[in-house]
Formats: sequence, structure tokens, C-alpha cells
Amino acid sequence: MDMTSAPKKRLGRGLAALIGDGGNDDEMVQDLRTLRQMPIEMLKASPNNPRKHFADSDLADLANSIRDKGLLQPIVVRPIANGEYEIVAGERRWRAAQRAGIHEVPVLIRLLSDGEALEIALIENIQRADLNPLEEARAFGLLLDQFSYTQQQLADSIGKSRSHIANTLRLMNLPESVRQQIEDGYLTAGHARALVATDSPAELADRIIKLGLSVREAEGLARDSTTARKSKAKPEKDADTKALEKLVSEAVGLKVLINHKGDAGGTIEIHYKTLDQLEDVCRRLKA
Repeated sequence: MDMTSAPKKRLGRGLAALIGDGGNDDEMVQDLRTLRQMPIEMLKASPNNPRKHFADSDLADLANSIRDKGLLQPIVVRPIANGEYEIVAGERRWRAAQRAGIHEVPVLIRLLSDGEALEIALIENIQRADLNPLEEARAFGLLLDQFSYTQQQLADSIGKSRSHIANTLRLMNLPESVRQQIEDGYLTAGHARALVATDSPAELADRIIKLGLSVREAEGLARDSTTARKSKAKPEKDADTKALEKLVSEAVGLKVLINHKGDAGGTIEIHYKTLDQLEDVCRRLKA
């Protein structure tokens, strides 16, 4: 798909307008004229669908429902070559309909560019499907990169908080092995978010899975790991340095920290709370 030619615009009134749940009378007439029954073999899955994983049990449940009640919501498609149609929204329903042995399905035909089709597919999946966290993160990234969304506009469009958008996008910074564990269902989004800011996410992910930790327990593990790293990075001060800190602190009447680095020298930090204290320190240094 040539994303360079994709239009840099957003969906406006959103998915409801796309499937005929809103809009003016002229749009409704146009949609009704293109709503038809179509042989299921004429439909093709889109290679750009952000949803890559379809749980077998979910498809089985949906197939049973379709077999009993029929397919109540049309599949949105667009014409492609050789008289076939590419699915824009509704691949899960299409797959379940095949399982149910349905030969024809209701479709809503729309003329869409590659960019418009991708944007609709992303928003439809985010709003209606149970995407795993990595699929959701990729979808958010594409909407931000290809369609000039800001994080706030994206949050408003799909009904999620801006912090949810930002935290989900951060999952893409995790190592490939951890991302695969998320996609395979071994780690939830909550587990993954706890790992993002750690130095050894792959090692911690393995421990979380092996011990069967809850999200709260995983957050505790991540905090402990960070605390241990900071403690290791800052060795305990020796008794002579502590004694000198106390002596200087008593002399100036303020908290003093001494960071001695051996032959490389060091630094002295004097902590004050008020401007008067700062002026007093400056006066003493000038004396």
C-alpha cells in the first residue's frame, strides 16, 4: 500500500457514519443502495488489518450466534481487482460466518482509498474488537504517524484517556521477546506497563510468567528491581565522609552532602529552604 498518497484527514463523525448509523438523508440513500447480500467467497481479508490474532473460542461462539440469528451487522468492503472485494471492517464476522456455513453475507460497499481503508480498519478494531495490547499499540502508532493525529485527538476519537494512549505506545519499546509474550497472552497490558521503565524487562517478564504474578505483584517486582539498581549504583558512604558531613552541617546550620570520588575529587552540596538562608551562605563564603 502506498502510504505516501494516503489522505492526511480524520474520519470526522466516525464509524457510525460509515455503517449508516448517522448522517444526512442523501448519505443514507447512498448507503442503502450499496447494501447487498454477497457470496462470501467474493470477500478477501485485508493484509493491513491491525488485528492479527483471532481466538478460536471467540470465533466458535460467534459462529454459533450467526448460525442461530444470522449476521446482523453488515461487513464493510471496498471493490478491488477481478470483481472481488476487500474487507475494511468485519473480518472477524466474515471468518465466523464461514465457520457457520453461511454462503452469503450482508455487505456495505464503499469507495475508499488505501489510506481511508486503513484508518477505518484501525478505528473499527480499536473501538469494537478485543485487540491485544501490541496490536493496539501498532494501531495507535499508525494513526499518529500516517494520519496526523495528536494523542489527545486520538484519545477523543476512540473514547480512551490520553494516558492510556501514551502508556500503550510505550509497549513498543519493550524487547521483542517480551512483545511476543504479550501477543501470546502470557503477559497482560498491566504486566507489560510495569516492565517498560525497568532495566531488565526480559528477565523480569520471565519471572512474572514463571511465578504467575498478578499485575500488582509485577509492579512490586519492578519497583524492587529499580530500588536495588539505584542502591547498587550509589554505594554506602564511609564513616569518615558521614562524620565530615555532620561537622560541616553543624557549622553552617544547613544540610550538607559530600560526594567524595577518591582521586577524582568530589562535590559539596549545601541545601537551603529560604532566600535568607542562601544569603547567609553567600555572606559566609565571601568572608
